[in-house]
Amino acid sequence: MTRKTLADLLWPCLLALGVIAPAQAAEPRTAIFGGGCFWCMEQAYDKVEGVVETTSGYTGGHVENPTYEQVSAGVTGHIEVVKVEYDPEIVDYATLLHVFWRNIDPFVENRQFCDVGDTYQSAIFPLDERQRELAEASLEEVAERFDRDIATRIIDFEAFYPAEDYHQNYYVDNAMRYRYYKSACGRSERLEEIWGDEAEAHGAG
Repeated sequence: MTRKTLADLLWPCLLALGVIAPAQAAEPRTAIFGGGCFWCMEQAYDKVEGVVETTSGYTGGHVENPTYEQVSAGVTGHIEVVKVEYDPEIVDYATLLHVFWRNIDPFVENRQFCDVGDTYQSAIFPLDERQRELAEASLEEVAERFDRDIATRIIDFEAFYPAEDYHQNYYVDNAMRYRYYKSACGRSERLEEIWGDEAEAHGAG
């Protein structure tokens, strides 16, 4: 029989009386990235341990609560993004940036893979100064690695608008159509061309 200490015996009583609070999980934090098709970015981040939830949506423009049709028409200034809710005790923002870069083509302007237009530009939207510092450092690191200009932008965040319900978890709910789209777009092949094995290791496959 295991010997119980006084603390072991008192703990349940103190917990019941509210003298000691139970351990609380860390409050989820938020990150927002634009990497072209938001379906693909959802899939990439859902694979990351510590990511609590992903939401496809729009940001960067001037129209409140835009529709997909408005954004696609290029009249709102918004781009497709994914909002990532994550547990900072399991994954940090620097890791999310690492995943971001390996799921985009950082050299093209106002497009990603087969999706063309400023709606699909790659961008990072820092939510505070620390995120901005890390985002800027990661951009410099990528530029130095490839020794060429990077088209990805760091943009001030203003508001996030969730996309329509049928866009959420599209890669799961419409798996066959999604796989056909992704294959036809050549996304995985281009990411492997840029990042090698790092692409598949970070959700691009």
